Amino acid sequence: MKKEVKYTDVIEETIESLNGEKVLVCSIDENNKPNLMAIGWGSIGIVWGQPIFFIFIRPSRYTFKLIEQTEDFSVNIFDDKYKKVVNWCGSVSGRQYDKFKETKLTPLKSKYIKSPIVKEGKINFECRVIAKIDINSEMLDNEIKERNYKSGDYHRVYLGKILTCYKNYP
Repeated sequence: MKKEVKYTDVIEETIESLNGEKVLVCSIDENNKPNLMAIGWGSIGIVWGQPIFFIFIRPSRYTFKLIEQTEDFSVNIFDDKYKKVVNWCGSVSGRQYDKFKETKLTPLKSKYIKSPIVKEGKINFECRVIAKIDINSEMLDNEIKERNYKSGDYHRVYLGKILTCYKNYP
């Protein structure tokens, strides 16, 4: 059963999950078809006095187009048993696959945004984009640039205001 909780109650668990193949961002297209994308880079913080979830999406990704259209996204945190599912979602494109159908995950209508949350997620965040920041290669540390951007496909950082947060209870 999902229960609305304060985002501050799940920050530590969320941050730990970002480092462990357990996070899917969900967005939706103009035909209301949801899409999932695995992320490993992100954070939670306070910006302009508001709770923010930061996610990094490359312009080449299908999810980039969807977030640009809807200006929202959900972040969904999973248990270890979903690592293979999360990895698969990060290895194929929503342009070619219906990731919900293929993984048998369940989209649930969100309360405040167009993009759904994922029923099987143990923690879910509904976020509305309030700012976008493109990574500037000239201002980036050379070691990071060489390790993460050999192709030149620099991320856009989305600052999503956390509108609500849910935790799944057995």
